[in-house]
Amino acid sequence: MAAPRFLVGIDLGTTNTVVAFCELMDDLEHAAVELFPIDQLIGPGEVVRKPLLPSFRYHPAPGQIAASDLTLPWDNHPVEGDTELAIIGQWARDLGAKVEGRQVSSAKSWLSHPSVDRSEAILPWAGAADVEKVSPVVASASYLNHIRQAWNYRHPSNPLEAQEVVVTVPASFDETARNLTLEAAKLAGLNNIILLEEPQAVCYDWYSRHKDSVNEQLSEIPLILVCDVGGGTTDLSLIEAKFVSGELTLNRIGVGEHLMLGGDNLDLALAHLAESRFNQSKKLTAAGLTKLIQQTRQAKENLLSGNAPETVKITMLGSGSKLLGGTKSVSLTKQEVHQIALDGFFPVSDFSELPNKRRSAMMEFGLPYVADPAVSKHVAEFLTQHQQVSKAALNETELSSPSIPVGLLLNGGVFNSDLITERMLSLLCHWRGEAITQLDNPHPDWSVALGAVAFAKARRGAQLKIGGGSARSYFLHLQEKNSMGKALCLLAKGTEEGQEIRLSSRRFSLTLGMPVRFNLLTSTHDQIADNTKIQNGVLVEIDADKFQPLPPYITTLQGDDNIQLQVNQKQREEVFIACQLTEVGTLKMECVSTSDENKRWLMEFEVRNSSQAQSNEESEKPNPKLEQAKTLVTQIYSGNKNSADSKAVKTLNKDLEKLLGKRDEWDFSVLRSLFDTLAQGRKRRRRSEQHEKNWLRLAGFALRPGFGDATDSWRIEQIWGLYQQGIQFQNHQGWSDWWVFWRRIAGGLNQEQQETLLADIAKYLHPGASRNPKSQQEAQDKGYEAMVRLAASLEHLDVEDKVLLATWFINKALNQTQFEQAHWWAVGRLLSRTPLYGSAHNVVAREQVQQWLPKLLQKDWLKEPMIAFAAVMICRKTGDRTLDISDEFRTLVLEKLKQSRAPEAWIQLVENVSELSKTESKRIFGDALPHGLTLISH
Repeated sequence: MAAPRFLVGIDLGTTNTVVAFCELMDDLEHAAVELFPIDQLIGPGEVVRKPLLPSFRYHPAPGQIAASDLTLPWDNHPVEGDTELAIIGQWARDLGAKVEGRQVSSAKSWLSHPSVDRSEAILPWAGAADVEKVSPVVASASYLNHIRQAWNYRHPSNPLEAQEVVVTVPASFDETARNLTLEAAKLAGLNNIILLEEPQAVCYDWYSRHKDSVNEQLSEIPLILVCDVGGGTTDLSLIEAKFVSGELTLNRIGVGEHLMLGGDNLDLALAHLAESRFNQSKKLTAAGLTKLIQQTRQAKENLLSGNAPETVKITMLGSGSKLLGGTKSVSLTKQEVHQIALDGFFPVSDFSELPNKRRSAMMEFGLPYVADPAVSKHVAEFLTQHQQVSKAALNETELSSPSIPVGLLLNGGVFNSDLITERMLSLLCHWRGEAITQLDNPHPDWSVALGAVAFAKARRGAQLKIGGGSARSYFLHLQEKNSMGKALCLLAKGTEEGQEIRLSSRRFSLTLGMPVRFNLLTSTHDQIADNTKIQNGVLVEIDADKFQPLPPYITTLQGDDNIQLQVNQKQREEVFIACQLTEVGTLKMECVSTSDENKRWLMEFEVRNSSQAQSNEESEKPNPKLEQAKTLVTQIYSGNKNSADSKAVKTLNKDLEKLLGKRDEWDFSVLRSLFDTLAQGRKRRRRSEQHEKNWLRLAGFALRPGFGDATDSWRIEQIWGLYQQGIQFQNHQGWSDWWVFWRRIAGGLNQEQQETLLADIAKYLHPGASRNPKSQQEAQDKGYEAMVRLAASLEHLDVEDKVLLATWFINKALNQTQFEQAHWWAVGRLLSRTPLYGSAHNVVAREQVQQWLPKLLQKDWLKEPMIAFAAVMICRKTGDRTLDISDEFRTLVLEKLKQSRAPEAWIQLVENVSELSKTESKRIFGDALPHGLTLISH
């Protein structure tokens, strides 16, 4: 590939994407940095170059827009997985304010959202039924792809993929979000990019504009707070300015936690205000609210500007006779917007006032916004967490008063408003008790992209490079029984990129050919325990408030293929961990052989199912009788045929409980260890009817719910082959045990595997089967009730399959008493607003379930409480109006629950956004969850 000619910086923003560049030349320090105006559609067939590319997509309906109106200067080639027709940029933003359910926005926020599958096609979240959807990764890639094609059209001899490209991300982006950003860039054809934290980019931009006077300006400003409030996130960093032998050094010494709080939240608050004025009795649909937000975003920008009008009119175009009765308008005043922005988001609070951590009531469109919208309080919390490094930078020793930075650098669209800028400055002056200095930023919308180019210059020695290394510390979680355990620091905050940290003092003996997991924690704090400075190799007690779990790193150590291992002989390797911060800003971990350091195994991030469960696996101190229990299982399912007649198989369950205690109390590590032992004897399960029954019951119980451990996907792969083999003893009980086994582990099966199960049992569940005595008898012989519960537990099925199953079961429950409880349980599970493990994009539409609710409301819930439970699942409140039933139905269901003397916990689930109790989790799942495993709501 030819040498790059340009340095390019891309600010891939939540609201706008900006590109800057400079030409590589001998005098790089003085090379001019320019914005790259981006070609985009602003109307039908109208292409204009603008410095900002709004980060919006619009998916037009068939025939809505002529193909000729979508013509760009280049032949458009979408990224893999994208739709053929999507409008990107200003026209997409404007269309979203007029038409419901067809606009993708805030893709960057979704990219960092841990509770959805970010590779699944889920956007637009509030999309209409006929709208093609894309994943957050593809949406992000589409913006980068648009930029690449626009650049290549303007620079045909110097394609973007051949240039040195820096893409910015929030400093608070965790390892997963950074890796997904890299994945989006590769999809867009940009295989070699560098990631840079946005607050650092802002600081690079400031430095590049003040190179000639920087020493003088920073001589009395040893500590700078960079506060970047973007469209989707609030990003905080501390930069220390220090003079060593007269030479200035800048180091980033602190970064904040990920805060999903920004301009989007303000737009949403204003949309709620406007909504109440349009129609006080009825809420807008989620798609309608999305459309309204586009207008309140524009109103906010107008009313917070320097020459703001007194009022701005918000107009909602009707989309059918039922929405708002046609076109309506309301007004927002400058005073209202200022009050919401200043008092709600930037209040003058005391330094001791920290954010309220209650569960957010503003869980709109599936995004987990922070509970407390007061940016002021989040800044106070950030500075409180970094008092140690702040005092050192400011050379302050007074413990009773807080150390507050003396410099403030603001960035983000909200700081285009002089009012908000003045409020933020006065807040820090109030906390410090004296004036502080604001570092100028004349272009908050552009500074991140410009700073990314300045950083690229710094990498080539053309200007000062900001130090600081890793923004956070990484720890290996060493778990212990009945405690949080300890954390071993693998890579301390501040470790520079490329510096390999070798933890050779702690070694692990790993079995070759078997997957192994390392649980990781991360922290941005400087001090975890009393006076314990975080450094590589230090072992610290875990404080849950200061650590965040990461998806685990997993690897399988492949052995020497030439070594022929005897049966049951395991080849083991002693290794230590080596890790480093890569140039692109992600963590690289390897297992290194202690006998030959050239033998290395790269560990990979395991993202699948990581957000669905939290397990407190107690691997440091296993149950002392676990080995006896495993030996017992091995003897019964070994190659010794004499064990087929042994009484031991009949008493296996009782014998295991004698050794390990009551089975509902078996912890996660015990369960998975037992499963691994059972899996080795899976071929011998057919030895007798008792062998098969015990194997299915124990193995399913030990692997439930099919996920929770990073190596469960490997276990599922090993066990899926059994499905084609079927069962040996085909009686009613055998079939029931078979289906219960697959129901218990269904959470670990992928969509294709779940569809295979449904295809095989659908003929028995179909209403036609019950009308034919022969097929009805066959269904009952093959465990009909267990099949019903299995079908309802397949959460990865398409919505259409769930609707079909629910239709069958509701009609059966209404017209026959046999299996009534199973049918109503299945209805609750299929139509639940909050899946146990599936992604929320596969939830049955609220409009569909509301068609069925009247039938449930007509039934006697006192006589059959399972109908009430189904109604609770259907009406459970999530806070996301895309999923939640209407207020009218909620009121009716709550009245009926109270009349039916339903448990208070059920009423709370419908009335408020609340978590499931252990009892309700067991009722929904069908079993108690493994001890130490907690399902996380989406």
